[in-house]
Amino acid sequence: MQSILFQTTDWAAVPVTEHRGEQGIARWRTRQFDGLRIRLVEYSAGYKADHWCKAGHIVYCIEGEMISELADGRTFTLSSGMTYQVSDNVSMHRSYSEKGVKLLIIDGDFLNTKKETERILNPWRI
Repeated sequence: MQSILFQTTDWAAVPVTEHRGEQGIARWRTRQFDGLRIRLVEYSAGYKADHWCKAGHIVYCIEGEMISELADGRTFTLSSGMTYQVSDNVSMHRSYSEKGVKLLIIDGDFLNTKKETERILNPWRI
């Protein structure tokens, strides 16, 4: 990973990309650095992910609430001021938000606990 020089981000100036879920839409504003991705993400009301994710993330809930469902059936509610953390390839998860949620999501190579040759191929990882 290369050094990141001091900089600020005006998130309102970062272009939005839309990603349809099984239900609803996720709107991403993304900053990409070498081996690091930072996103401001908003899930619409009724959003449900259309896939099980294997990628690691650090997720901070700015406002609203969502439920993270793990492949083993456990669920966790994330509300304003809370975080969750998970490494790559550890816990398959997907998200749902009844009323909508705004998140700051950080992911990247530092969450990969496996050798590079075993790294997951995940279309959500850029």
